Amino acid sequence: MAVKIRLRRTGKRNAPAHRIVVADSRSPRDGRFIESIGVYDPRRKFEQIDVERVDYWVGNGAQVSETVAAIVKRARAGIVRDGVRTTPDRKAEIPAVAPEEAPPEAEEEEAAEDDEAEADDE
Repeated sequence: MAVKIRLRRTGKRNAPAHRIVVADSRSPRDGRFIESIGVYDPRRKFEQIDVERVDYWVGNGAQVSETVAAIVKRARAGIVRDGVRTTPDRKAEIPAVAPEEAPPEAEEEEAAEDDEAEADDE
């Protein structure tokens, strides 16, 4: 079975949108597919693709179409198109950022205020 990674058209007339699918090369363009691995909307310039699944299928002998190859290349480079990042969000992990410590000057000011408050109480 010859497998290809290609675009499957969705959307309305004159408003194209595509899903990036893994399909048997003998199946019709919008027909049966094995797995959906991304989306591509040329009007909004939105791309999202699971690069790990692309690597898996290419490793198993799948052929990538020219357009999908360009999308994968942009996704690997992390190129931003019109404010939309092309890397996949599905498995992206956001690193936990530790809260910044207060600068020593701020701590000294707080300590001075506490001392003044205690002095006023006495």
